[in-house]
Amino acid sequence: MQDAFEQAARDVQTLPRKPGNDVLLRLYALYKQATEGDVTGERPGGFDFVGAAKYDAWAGLRGTSGEDARRQYVDLVRELRG
Repeated sequence: MQDAFEQAARDVQTLPRKPGNDVLLRLYALYKQATEGDVTGERPGGFDFVGAAKYDAWAGLRGTSGEDARRQYVDLVRELRG
């Protein structure tokens, strides 16, 4: 699965079209969960809307195993590639 995950991380850079923001956040969160585990630190506040959105997406995966996150990431990239 690790090889497929690493390939998907490369493939995401050459998608035929740019995904919407919700899909980009999902990709970000799955990648972070797969590589770093559960989110740590405090949620960005103030006017850091992008940082807060990224934090929230990643926090939504709290408790998901790295292996499961890698599998979901690979599946999502395959779906986006068609």
